[in-house]
Amino acid sequence: MYKFKCRGCGSIETTNFCDLGTCPPSNRYLTCEELNAVESYYPLKTFVCNSCLLVQTQDFAKSEDLFTAEYAYLSSTSATWLKHAQLYSEMITYRLKLDHNSTITEIASNDGYLLCNFSGSKRAYGVEPTELAAKIAQRRGIETVVDFFTVNLAKKLVMERGHSDLIICNNVLAHVPDINDFVAGLSILLNKTGTITIEFPHLINMINYNQYDTIYHEHFSYLSLLSLTNICKPHKLSIYDVEEIPTHGGSLRVYLKHSANDEQASDNVDNIMKKEIFSGLGNLKTYSAFQEVVLSHKKKLQRFVLEQLGLGKRIYGFGAAAKGNTLLNFCGLKSDFISGIFDNAETKIGRYMPGSRIEILDMCTSYKHNVDVALIFPWNIKSEIFNHIKKSNPNCRIYTLIPEIEEIS
Repeated sequence: MYKFKCRGCGSIETTNFCDLGTCPPSNRYLTCEELNAVESYYPLKTFVCNSCLLVQTQDFAKSEDLFTAEYAYLSSTSATWLKHAQLYSEMITYRLKLDHNSTITEIASNDGYLLCNFSGSKRAYGVEPTELAAKIAQRRGIETVVDFFTVNLAKKLVMERGHSDLIICNNVLAHVPDINDFVAGLSILLNKTGTITIEFPHLINMINYNQYDTIYHEHFSYLSLLSLTNICKPHKLSIYDVEEIPTHGGSLRVYLKHSANDEQASDNVDNIMKKEIFSGLGNLKTYSAFQEVVLSHKKKLQRFVLEQLGLGKRIYGFGAAAKGNTLLNFCGLKSDFISGIFDNAETKIGRYMPGSRIEILDMCTSYKHNVDVALIFPWNIKSEIFNHIKKSNPNCRIYTLIPEIEEIS
C-alpha cells in the first residue's frame, strides 16, 4: 500500500491500481526540431483511495505544463464526436426548455465544436485554457474565455455574466488536478434551478475491458458514480439522473443540481450504483488485480508486432490519439516497429508521437503507402477509421488492440 494525499477526500490510505512506468505527456507532439532535444518523462502511476474510491494519478506533472498553448487535441476532427455533440445539444435543449435567453456555459469548450449547436442562445460561451483550441473557437464566432476554470474564475464569471442555467462538462473532470476547487466553482456558477451535465469514461469499463490506454498524465482522475457522489456532497450538489452512453468505450452522463432543490433522483442513479457495487468497485481487491491484466496484454502486443515484422509486414497506425501514446510507450513500440501513424488533425500532421517518435502523416495520403497491417489506436471511433482504411488501403489487415488484439473486417 502506497501513501499519498487523495485529491478527493484528503485521505492518505491508498491502494495501487496501475503502474505504466514512465512516459512523456501524451498530447505533447514533437516538431522536427524537437527530435534532437531531450523529452520530459514522468512516472505514470495510478492509485485508488481506500476511503472515497477515487482512482487518481500520483502528481508529477503540473496541469499548466500539460495543457500548454500548443496542446494539440481538437474535438472537431472526429465525425463521430460531432454527431454526439449535436444529439446532446438537441436533447438538453428540449429537456431543460432552453431558449435564446438561457445562459449556457461549457467548461473546456475546446474548438467550439459543441457550442456551435447553441447558436440560438445569445448567452452561450465557453471556457477553454488552451490558446490554440480557443482561437479556433473564436474564429468560428464562439465567445470563449481563455483560462482554467477555478473558484476564482467562477466568481468573476458570475459578476460579469450572471449565473448559468446549464453548465456542460464533457470529459473535463478527469483533467482537473484540484477536483474540489473545480466542483466548488461549478456550484458557484450554477443558477439556483440550473443543471450541470458531466460526461466521463466510466471506470467500470476501464476495468472490465482493459482500457488502460486511457491512463495518461492529463487524466488526473478516473471516475465512477460512487466516487463522484463522494466528491459532490461537500459542495452541496446532488446527482438527480444518470445515463450510460457509448462514447469513449462506455461513459456516464451525470445530471446535477443544487442539493437545496431536493430533486428526486431517478431510478437510474440507484441502478448504476448497484451495478458498480456488483462489479466490485466497492472492493479494493478489484483495483489491485488490474495490474496483472495490463502486464499480460503488454506481452501479447509485443509478441504480435514482432511476429508481423518477422513476416516482412509494414505496420502503420491510424489515429494519433493520446491513448495510442500510452500504449506505444508502455509497450516500448517505436518508429523501428511502426512505420507511421495517419491522422486528420492539422495540429498533429507533420509532427511526431511523444516518446516513440513515430511520424504523424496526413490521413488523406494513406493510400500512397504500402500498408500491410493497420492498427487503430482510438478504438472509441474504430468504425469511422475502419471505413477510411477499407477505402484507402483495401488489401491490408486491420486490428484493434483493446481490450484484446482483434482483427476486424
